[in-house]
Amino acid sequence: MAPEIERSLVKSSYGYLHYRTAGQGQPIVLLHINQQSSALYLEMIETLAPHMRPIAIDYPSHGMSDHIAQQPAIADYARAAIEILDALGIRQTMVLGEATGAGVAVELAGSYPDRVTKAVLVNCPFIEETPEQVLAPFKSDFRPSDPTGFPALRSIEFMLEKDPEHAPLAPTQSWMDRMNRAQMEVGRDRWQALTALARFNMDAALRRVACPTLLLIGEHFYFRHKIPEIEKRVRDLRVEILPNARFNAGWERATEIAAKAVAFAA
Repeated sequence: MAPEIERSLVKSSYGYLHYRTAGQGQPIVLLHINQQSSALYLEMIETLAPHMRPIAIDYPSHGMSDHIAQQPAIADYARAAIEILDALGIRQTMVLGEATGAGVAVELAGSYPDRVTKAVLVNCPFIEETPEQVLAPFKSDFRPSDPTGFPALRSIEFMLEKDPEHAPLAPTQSWMDRMNRAQMEVGRDRWQALTALARFNMDAALRRVACPTLLLIGEHFYFRHKIPEIEKRVRDLRVEILPNARFNAGWERATEIAAKAVAFAA
């Protein structure tokens, strides 16, 4: 029987923030990909709940959280997570994030070392291009818009033809539905998280991470070749390759990643 997933709102300096949680025991904060929401982690929450207390948050402007007009930084997403933890009375936690979420996890571990016990970075990016270089292909090819500037709906076929690197190896309609729904939820604010990531100094942030860290990289993830760069910067790092995995591993490989997180927590 699947555990009951609770949903709630926290009043914060960013407006109301939405999160999903289940289970009891050691908390682990789940941090989502850009332009997505905590709904991407439904399978992960269900798998973790018998062992830990997953708390999957929606960044400001994403999912069911309030929208903000200003351009946030990765530090703002980290602060939003801390405000949710404060509201829940949680002093220390593990963190797990994929892609942009990995950046938020790095920022949390580096800026709040007394709050983060361990970090799991799934498909951690290591960006060396300028923000303009990062954003250009997304805005021109990968993420079409309708005439109003709202995200246009995409099919699995479109993803695999135009942007396979940001799709799992075996996408399903359920996954695609979640992608499209999350795009509609973030609306015209959908570039906020990607812009924040593109401006994030991952080099400096990784050097500040002192807690034990597990790096999980999909075999076919496009930043896999940057593993040595991450290894140089994180003092206490364990690296594992996820065979036959690419992007959105937090959804496609939820059971496997949850098991690795539980073992790492122990």
